[in-house]
Amino acid sequence: MENKIVTKIFVVEDDEWYREYLSYTLSLDPENSVRSFASGAEFLAAVNEQPDIVTLDYSLPDMTGAMLLQEIKKRIPDAEAIIISEQDKIDTALQLLKAGAYDYFVKSKDIRDRLLNTVSHVRKQLQLKDRLHSLEKELQNKHDFRKNIIGNSPSMLKVFELIEKTLANNLTVTITGETGTGKEEVAKAIHYNSTFSKGPFVAINMAAIPKELAESELFGHEKGAFTGAVAARPGKFEEANNGTIFLDEIGDLDPSLQVKLLRVLQEKNVTRVGSSNVVKVNNRVIVATHKDLREEVKAGRFREDLYYRIFGLTIQLPPLRERGRDVLLLAVYFMNRFCKDNALPAKTLSDDAQQKLLSYAFPGNVRELKSLTELACVLSSGNEIVANDFHLEPNNLSPGFYNDSYSLDDYSRMIIRHYLEHNDQNVVVVAQKLNIGKSTIYRMLKDEKGII
Repeated sequence: MENKIVTKIFVVEDDEWYREYLSYTLSLDPENSVRSFASGAEFLAAVNEQPDIVTLDYSLPDMTGAMLLQEIKKRIPDAEAIIISEQDKIDTALQLLKAGAYDYFVKSKDIRDRLLNTVSHVRKQLQLKDRLHSLEKELQNKHDFRKNIIGNSPSMLKVFELIEKTLANNLTVTITGETGTGKEEVAKAIHYNSTFSKGPFVAINMAAIPKELAESELFGHEKGAFTGAVAARPGKFEEANNGTIFLDEIGDLDPSLQVKLLRVLQEKNVTRVGSSNVVKVNNRVIVATHKDLREEVKAGRFREDLYYRIFGLTIQLPPLRERGRDVLLLAVYFMNRFCKDNALPAKTLSDDAQQKLLSYAFPGNVRELKSLTELACVLSSGNEIVANDFHLEPNNLSPGFYNDSYSLDDYSRMIIRHYLEHNDQNVVVVAQKLNIGKSTIYRMLKDEKGII
């Protein structure tokens, strides 16, 4: 049987008969817990008990209802006050309602139904408010980066330190790191723990939007602005007003739009496609990229002025292969969450499974580990996940992993392949980073069992 939440009601009334009448009337509802007081002083002595509702006599022997209402709003702002008075002056009622009273009754013997209905309405509002507070707390806990961004490696502790520095200001944040390292999770953590948390969080992946639709997606459009624009639509900046806009893969933004984005960031307003009206926006801006924007600027693919405009505070997310035993912390976290969400019995990681994970390079980073761990939970036949339950790509073993079957050339090829995968197959960049000639790269890959 569901337990009902009791509404605590204080009755403040100096007339003994009417005080008992109100207390009896309110007690007719079993969801009410009623306590009465004969003066304002008696009530204030017990106000720390935090009543949900207070019924106030306007004319008390020691103070007016208006004075007591002011104290209620100051000491227990979440409580609602209902004024019950012999006065029927409209000006008095309006004054008290403006001061924060929920309702105003003129004293009579026939207020039972109205009073009980009003209390019922207040109860529903209070329950809704409590539910909202619970959801806000749940949402905040959900994005508590100390609980949900798992890791205690030195590189992740540095990330946590930088996140902390973003919370009390609206500085633009740039999050860099390889694909799958958790850039959007960091952006959400910043938003939901910052001064912008009461506003929306709106994410947009610049690499996933066709060039011809990008301007409309960002800034909105008016009806008839282009073929298919059958109705006006706000853009992501308007949707994120008074909140955070997260521009993922900012390095893939078309150069023609970079200058328009720069203007929006500088002027804090947008103009929809097909309109000349300016719409003011107030956004926290967080951008992310897996590219080196400085190299993009040098190559002429990214505007230098936009680069300096979004520069702000940079958070570099380390790849999973550089986070040591964080791999195991994350694997256990994903394993426990998957088993709980899917009503599976709790599982553990065997020693050989742990060693296998520690020896893997995880080219897909945290995202790949999550998928592999969830699959291992399904494939495991018992309450322990063993090494064979993890289906890892053999060519992505960590370069430092010792294996008798590998030669020095094999390890060199693995390193070259790794750098090529994470530098857009750019041989020139990889040659510079590894301090070897381009011809060496071509030769090593050509000798790789006939594959180039």
